[in-house]
Amino acid sequence: MLQIENLQVKYGAIAAIKGISLNVEKGKIVTLLGTNGAGKTTTLRTISGLVKASGGVIRFEDNNIMNKPAHEIVALGIGQSPEGRMIFANLTVKENLEMGAFLRKDKDGIQKDLDFVLSVFPRLKERLKQRGGTLSGGEQQMLAISRALMTRPKLLLLDEPSLGIAPILVKTIFEKIVEINKELGMTIFLVEQNAHMALHIAHFAYVMETGQLVTEGKASDVANNEEVRKAYLGET
Repeated sequence: MLQIENLQVKYGAIAAIKGISLNVEKGKIVTLLGTNGAGKTTTLRTISGLVKASGGVIRFEDNNIMNKPAHEIVALGIGQSPEGRMIFANLTVKENLEMGAFLRKDKDGIQKDLDFVLSVFPRLKERLKQRGGTLSGGEQQMLAISRALMTRPKLLLLDEPSLGIAPILVKTIFEKIVEINKELGMTIFLVEQNAHMALHIAHFAYVMETGQLVTEGKASDVANNEEVRKAYLGET
């Protein structure tokens, strides 16, 4: 569904991404792991059209989407739940969800998707009239994922969904990611520092260091890779 070939991104003279190539297969959960500053978020933001690439190709369903405007990429079927959640703090939960459907005109479909996200995250249903900024970190993460789902994406980009969330809620969020993948058959590209959880739910994994991919393979194989276990799973 998504093909990246020799992607390069620079911030001024600094090379943030140094020629990476990866694939995200339809219907799968693919994870991109790495430490802070490895280039994971930049990769997602470049796919979404929020950061300009300096070289390479990004193909989505055989369309070259590199450096297209972000709203056109959303319209093609790529939705993102960004790092730090970025919800609209002054809008209610319902208004945040409606913003996710901003480009859509299919009222029946919007209502159906709203019903679905509220069934996946019933806590949001209880807080529909509450302002987004008053939610807990975990609830805001649920809202950010739900808002991305309201774009009705074919490919869902999730950037650090476990960041800043109480451990008990992290497990819930990851269970919901699996549920979304299975219930909707939705393709998910997951950027995550919590390697344990990400490798547990993903089908395929890439590991990134300083703008380059250093390891890739089936998630179960990557989880058993000795260097990955030492660097990311805290094992010696």
